[in-house]
Amino acid sequence: MELDKKGIATGSTKEDYLVRKKFISDFYSAWNAANTTKHIFNKSLNSFIEVKYLSINETAGKAAYNYKSTVAVTFLTEILENAKAQTDKSGNLMFENPKPNVKNQARFSKIFTMYYEKKTFGKIKLTVGEFRGSHQKIQYCITAIENG
Repeated sequence: MELDKKGIATGSTKEDYLVRKKFISDFYSAWNAANTTKHIFNKSLNSFIEVKYLSINETAGKAAYNYKSTVAVTFLTEILENAKAQTDKSGNLMFENPKPNVKNQARFSKIFTMYYEKKTFGKIKLTVGEFRGSHQKIQYCITAIENG
């Protein structure tokens, strides 16, 4: 198994996936220890985006499939702060309804798909869910956009 200088597995075997998944979980643990409020203010949403267990679990499961997505997670603070929400022609925030058969999305009333363009890296997709009732914004998933 080959690792890059950050310790991220670069291959495409099941073992590489598991090593990347652990890397992401460990990264979030360190991030949570350093960011005790566990949230970052996002200018585009004009709201805090919270990082919860669901954020870690969903991102570790999805981003670990792809080396570039695993690297993208290491820019977490930057992404949460600077990702831009999609807007319509009038400048209103665009969102989707949660997928009805996805258990992890059941507690959300809205799903925002946001993008962050990182120089020398490329485009990163940030999915944010809004809790029903509290309207709290939760980081749901981070993935790199290939050739996007």
